[in-house]
Amino acid sequence: MKSSPTAFAATALPDVGALENLDQNQLRALAQSLIERIAKDTKQISQRDTELQLRQAKIDALTVEIRLLRHLRFAAKTEAMDAVQVKLFEEANAEDLGAAQHQLAQLGIKTTPAAHKSRPVRQPLPASLPRVDIAHEPDNTTCGCGKPLSRISQDVSERLDYVPGVFRVERHIRGVWACKCCAHLRQEAMPAQIIDAGIPTARLLAQVLIAKYDDHLPLYRQGEIYERAGVQISSSTLADWVGACGAALAPIAHALKAQLLQAQVLHADESPITILARKGEKTRGYIWAYATGAHEAIDAVVYQIKEGRSGVHARDFLQHAPPRPDVDQGHSDPPRAKRWSGHLVVDDYGGYKALFAPGGVNSDDVHGDAPSIIEVGCWAHVRRKFFELHVAAKSTLAEVALAHIGALYAVERAIHDEALDIKLATARRQQESKPRLLALHAWLLAQREQITDGTGTAKAFDYCLKRWPALVRYADDGRLPMDNNRIENQIRPWALGRKNWLFSGSLAAGARAADIMSLIQTAKMNRIEPLAYLTDVLTRLPTHPNSRIEELLPTRWQPQGGPGQ
Repeated sequence: MKSSPTAFAATALPDVGALENLDQNQLRALAQSLIERIAKDTKQISQRDTELQLRQAKIDALTVEIRLLRHLRFAAKTEAMDAVQVKLFEEANAEDLGAAQHQLAQLGIKTTPAAHKSRPVRQPLPASLPRVDIAHEPDNTTCGCGKPLSRISQDVSERLDYVPGVFRVERHIRGVWACKCCAHLRQEAMPAQIIDAGIPTARLLAQVLIAKYDDHLPLYRQGEIYERAGVQISSSTLADWVGACGAALAPIAHALKAQLLQAQVLHADESPITILARKGEKTRGYIWAYATGAHEAIDAVVYQIKEGRSGVHARDFLQHAPPRPDVDQGHSDPPRAKRWSGHLVVDDYGGYKALFAPGGVNSDDVHGDAPSIIEVGCWAHVRRKFFELHVAAKSTLAEVALAHIGALYAVERAIHDEALDIKLATARRQQESKPRLLALHAWLLAQREQITDGTGTAKAFDYCLKRWPALVRYADDGRLPMDNNRIENQIRPWALGRKNWLFSGSLAAGARAADIMSLIQTAKMNRIEPLAYLTDVLTRLPTHPNSRIEELLPTRWQPQGGPGQ
């Protein structure tokens, strides 16, 4: 019986003898199937080549970065840095090196240790520390031959753990089971960990991160504290840990940004920070902070460290500019990411103005469907202008303005104290705040005509009047805040820590700090204890699938019990 045309399409190429028995239709079908198979194979080969090229490019970039960081680590330090700055610089450099090595390890590439200088030798964990035994035994102790296994020995691995205020050692005991009949051996594997073959538990890693980024303790000071407790951990070792943790936590921080951009009301602000260039010169960088509004479905804040204050950084974050790969952070925005639209609460910094233009920064969009961003002003900044005027000149006009603004804030306090929902808050504002706003606006206009241009009083009045549409927008929408204090409160931790951090010129240390701080501060906003959160996440990360990374977000996190918890 002859084969059908479709039968050959699904099988391997027939031999020459079989080809002679095919009719014209069967040969045509066979040729078509071969063409399709070749096209499919060519496409798969092309995709694999592209993936290999991208992988190799990343390996090459990380290899060059590691060489540069090692050179900087062992090169002579500039005289422009004092002893403390040298320590902070070395910490940032070592963290960058640890992060790069961790990323190479994820790609399956092993790095060779630097030959310039011997690394600190790991010392045995002090015998005086309390030990906690954690057993890892097979669930099934029956051999494949049906005979029971006998426990013949065990392997013990020690990890340094930290319960707040106390060091202890976890002894992971893995029994070795053997079958007397067929000599089969069975042993439970060690749980995966962030630091491969390292001594720190997830809780100790979390403690180091919390101490550095939440308690503002540089690593060299942490090392001194640990030494007083009887444990010697060098600053370079701590820096390796921080770098590896930062690289591992980056995907969660990236997912947090994507979740934050689903909100309809965002706060934004920026604040200066010192960056140390490669040759020791200090330059100014900026912390950019973005937080969800108080009435959004989630409470979250995301930070970025950028080299400047240009408005392009806000446009990049809100995805109103073409996405650009970020070498330092190891990821970039999706090329087809949806542009954010909604209400943005900001101060009067000009860098945001392009976002509020008709059509946004994409007014030349051929489809004409560029989403809009609506500006919401900050009354706290207006009040500050008049307060400074009143303090400096005892201005009676400033005193009257402050009284008007105080009445507006009194309405907001009543809304908060009575826990009014959005609908009732909107009605209360329209009933009580709107008449006050109309009266204040009329008074400002009348008084401004009598004030000389260029004076401090004129500047305070102009600051308020020029922003009036953005300032009164909150009165018609109960979701919108009256000021930008929510984000300013989230930037305050950076003000406390900036003297104890020093970011290298690559901005990699800054990007790492921004990611970790985003997770810590968002956990706090959700009333989650940061140490418990990071301990659990760092425990689960090594085996957690990337497709479910959202489960580890502080906005969705549910604790999972583990050893010592």
